Amino acid sequence: MPRTLFWRSCTVTRGFAPAQLLCVACGDPDTILRAVASGEDAPLQRATMRWSRAFLPVLKESPADAQIISHKLMLRAGLVRQTAAGIYAWLPLGFRVLRKIEEIVREEQDRAGAIEMLMPTLQAADYWRATGRYDAYGPEMLRITDRQERELVYGPTNEDMLTAIVQGSVKSYRDLPRTLYHIQWKFRDEIRPRFGVMRGREFLMKDAYSFDLDEAGARISYNRMFVAYLRTFARMGLRAIPMQADTGPIGGDLSHEFIILAPSGESEVLFHKSWETLRAAEDYAVDADDPVALQAFVDSMTADYAATDEKRDEAREAELGGDLRQSRGIEVGHIFYFGDKYTKPLGFTVSGQGGQPVTPVGGSYGIGVSRLVGAIIEASHDEAGIIWPEPVAPWRVGIVTMRADDQPSVAAADDLFARLASAGVETLYDDRDERGGAKLASMDLIGLPWQVIVGPRGIASGTVELKRRSTGEREELSMESALARLTT
Repeated sequence: MPRTLFWRSCTVTRGFAPAQLLCVACGDPDTILRAVASGEDAPLQRATMRWSRAFLPVLKESPADAQIISHKLMLRAGLVRQTAAGIYAWLPLGFRVLRKIEEIVREEQDRAGAIEMLMPTLQAADYWRATGRYDAYGPEMLRITDRQERELVYGPTNEDMLTAIVQGSVKSYRDLPRTLYHIQWKFRDEIRPRFGVMRGREFLMKDAYSFDLDEAGARISYNRMFVAYLRTFARMGLRAIPMQADTGPIGGDLSHEFIILAPSGESEVLFHKSWETLRAAEDYAVDADDPVALQAFVDSMTADYAATDEKRDEAREAELGGDLRQSRGIEVGHIFYFGDKYTKPLGFTVSGQGGQPVTPVGGSYGIGVSRLVGAIIEASHDEAGIIWPEPVAPWRVGIVTMRADDQPSVAAADDLFARLASAGVETLYDDRDERGGAKLASMDLIGLPWQVIVGPRGIASGTVELKRRSTGEREELSMESALARLTT
């Protein structure tokens, strides 16, 4: 039976928005309230926003305690605000970027055959004691005692708990392989949190865990994740280099970390010049169901030399000669194969094909989702501010009116905003009554890929200015040409 829903009719888009909300396109508090009989709720338009109605607290100067460029720009552009040492509130602009990154990560995990779930942030300490990691992990793990004197930990990772969960449900070789993942907040009690979200105490992470019958199967799972990571970072416009890595407290004997190049990176890295080329996600196409092709592809991706300072091979570096490059890098992902490190201590076995007990082996695979926001900024910025790659930009287009008191300019900008919204283009419209120069500086600071600048002189001649943020290139185009460029 249809329900009666109350909507405000928008005088700009002729669409509808929920009655308790103002339409973000027209922003008119006097829009007409009317009842509409409908069987379904109309979709809420979240792609567009007027700056005058947004919460975008930009700063002119960098806070004194911000040391690296990503921390400075995230504070100045209003992405985050610090609430405690190493802990940040994600403001609307930063939250939009976080969700864009999260969605790319999720899509590539699903493509690789991983299954999404959600685990709690708090874990019983007994899980960690059973695998021997409770005392070994160190003071970085936050330990809590509840009112019943039960010991809990704020999980920095989930190998122990998920192994126990899977053990309770998986009994036969027919139930394997499986790879499970979630995207969840983690906590590590860093002794000196610094550099903003790059080395905070609370962070959003994608962590996946694979369970296989034997090492051969586990390597297939590992290789699938290896390719998924290359695709994930390429889709974000990043050049991520896989490098052999130490396994650290996770354990195991096979591990790669994925490093993006940035002058402020935490690690010194050396690599073959072939990694200077940014590859598209399509370059990482391989049949994930063909183990031989998959292994050959991974081998090809690790054939060219790449190493962090801890894993350097000076003999290979000497052979490279002029093809060797040196830079600094930021770790954005890490994958591990650790065999039966977690299944064996728990006595986790399944019934094999002949009925004999088999101990599954596994791996884990992490991507720092919130860390990626800072890493992208470190790799993509200029003196004016952030330069977002389009796939992760909070909005694709920013509209700026140079004169808020010029009615033809405002009318043209309103029309452009409505038409971009109608076309589904994510758009931020700076309609504030501010100086044009100040609005342009703010738009450069937040780094949207495209800017449309609307001013009296251009409108008089029937044109607007289209600016590409990454290159600074500007063109004067008719309104229709600008729309065509932005909607195709």
